[in-house]
Amino acid sequence: MTLPYELYIALRYLKSKKRKKIISLNTLISIGGVGIGVAALIATLAVMTGFKEDLRDKILGTTSHIVVRDRTRDNIAEYKKLMDEITKTPHVVSSTPFIFRQVLLSAPSNAFGVVLRGVDPAHEGKVTKLEENMVEGELEFLNTPPPMSSRDSQEKKSTTEAGDDKKKLPGIVIGKELANRLGVFWGETIHVVSPVGKEGASITQSLGGPGGFTPKIRKFRVVGIFDSGMYEYDSTLAYISITEAQKFFNLDDVVTGIEVKVDDIFLADRISLEIENRLGFPYQAQDWKSLNRNLFSALELEKDMMFVILVLIILVASFNIVGTLTMTVSEKAREISILKAMGATRKSITRIFIYEGLIIGGIGVAFGLPLGLGISFMLQTFYQLPGDVYYISTLPVRLHFIDVMLVGGSAFIITLLATLYPSWQAAKLAPVEGLRYE
Repeated sequence: MTLPYELYIALRYLKSKKRKKIISLNTLISIGGVGIGVAALIATLAVMTGFKEDLRDKILGTTSHIVVRDRTRDNIAEYKKLMDEITKTPHVVSSTPFIFRQVLLSAPSNAFGVVLRGVDPAHEGKVTKLEENMVEGELEFLNTPPPMSSRDSQEKKSTTEAGDDKKKLPGIVIGKELANRLGVFWGETIHVVSPVGKEGASITQSLGGPGGFTPKIRKFRVVGIFDSGMYEYDSTLAYISITEAQKFFNLDDVVTGIEVKVDDIFLADRISLEIENRLGFPYQAQDWKSLNRNLFSALELEKDMMFVILVLIILVASFNIVGTLTMTVSEKAREISILKAMGATRKSITRIFIYEGLIIGGIGVAFGLPLGLGISFMLQTFYQLPGDVYYISTLPVRLHFIDVMLVGGSAFIITLLATLYPSWQAAKLAPVEGLRYE
């Protein structure tokens, strides 16, 4: 196969004048600059994409893909009928009701305000990953608490509240960080304090009474501890069964909303619109993107800005290509003049130096892609994060094919633009100028 003479000459110009060196030092520096820039960009995008997707997976492990609520009221009465309609929507896998309230958890050593969720233990595991995140106990213990340990029984008998030993306490599941902050373990009891009084009156209503506000307090037994990997969730979330939540908050057979799981999280926005259209007003369906819009928008913006900043590394490397080609044009002025005298056109001369620059950029990209993948693998395998500072111990590295193509394409385009000026200078060189002093 015969190469075009422009490509053949471009390959010749890459070689060093010294026969011992196959390629010139300037060419090596240009190739190395492009390769290192590509590798740095790939490794950075891989780590940032990994953090974003790992955070997304942890959020979706605790919360559902879609949440359905009533726009006009705090509670939904006909939730069973709504769940049947939601399940008929295409791409919906499962749904389950929930109750959402803010309470105070009190233990002998501490007390914290948390979000208490009433859930259906039989169906919650089909919508979220709460069941998978359990490190102690089981989610089913919310309905059927296990027998108390002998140590816990002895502690109970030593208290004056002997009446509580005769009846089973309802179960509660709390986060790992919340358990540490409260200083409680599996099987121990905690108090849940509701801002709704004993007669169902709110704080503002109860304060006007002769006895002031009387909060509703009930004892629960810790039957499970979960670890979602997110400090915000592990330190502020607690779960009880939905029937106990209705009793505790003086509710009828109503719920706060309905959690929905879909088969494709990236279609959640479209599916939520279909659910809204199916249910009609006043029901609102919000997907996970809209519920966490600020967080994911910030992560996406950060990734885009890092891409733009790191592209500057490749841009700096392209100046080496400009310099290399400009020096080549000066050194090869006599040969360019001879080629033109032999009949080479301006386009042919332009193609010679464009080919030379693209070869440098292509080798740099080919060198940088595996280098970037190797750096990403080493960061994920060998780089350890302090577990007491970050929610993970290793760097999450995930690289998408489209990111690799975007990096390689950007480097190639920048290289092509870098060849335009030297090629134009070579093409406009007059034959008489190059041969004047020969």
